[in-house]
Amino acid sequence: MSRRDGRKRNDLRDLIVDFDNLARVDGSARFGFGPEYLALATLSGPIEARLSAENPSKATLDVHLRPLSNVSATESKSLASAIASALTPSLLLTQNPRTLIQLVVQALSSPSKSWKDGLTATMINASTLAFLNAASIPMKGIVCAVTVGRLASSKQFVIDPSSEEAALLDAGGCFAFLFADGLEERVKCVWTNWRSFSGGFDEKNLVQARNVASESAREVWSKMKLCVHCREQPGSKPHAGEKDGEDSDDDKMII
Repeated sequence: MSRRDGRKRNDLRDLIVDFDNLARVDGSARFGFGPEYLALATLSGPIEARLSAENPSKATLDVHLRPLSNVSATESKSLASAIASALTPSLLLTQNPRTLIQLVVQALSSPSKSWKDGLTATMINASTLAFLNAASIPMKGIVCAVTVGRLASSKQFVIDPSSEEAALLDAGGCFAFLFADGLEERVKCVWTNWRSFSGGFDEKNLVQARNVASESAREVWSKMKLCVHCREQPGSKPHAGEKDGEDSDDDKMII
């Protein structure tokens, strides 16, 4: 099956991974599924928490979402809560009790009103990279997210639908998975917002979509590992499948 942009049904768009060493934060990173969905995340912490936000048994994760235009509203707060839910299973928050971990996610693109899941997955991945860049919070693994849609005409599942393809879907959503080296058998879906656009709910469709998403999320995970490896060892040779002579830089790297 060939899609409008030439991709196969299980192909992701070009992944953008960009580490920005921004001032006054402990870690920052950009992530994008092509130029259509792009987000920047910054992380500060552990830092002193206000008395009202202090938790005696673990650190408090505070997520703020900033849209490309206008100010944060109810929808932004709901998405911020979803991002926190997706990331929390990967974090060892009990290692830094009574502190605050502040994550700020800035949208760098404006999503289609009919398909905002692409930006949701982008923000989750950018947030994961910000945690990796900061290296100040212990982590159990890496959370990677992708989107899946089901075409109404053929009933086939497609990975990373574009805004144009969104109008052709009868179901879709975002899936976030937790990955860890040496624990592939424990890879699990930690968050999803899968839903039907035509009414009703079919558990079989959810299971199929999750299986399709898992394989593509593994590809995102591999790209993140490669980026971190090249960042920590800027003189190392690229892994198999990467071109020789790729740029490596301690301050910034784009895949």
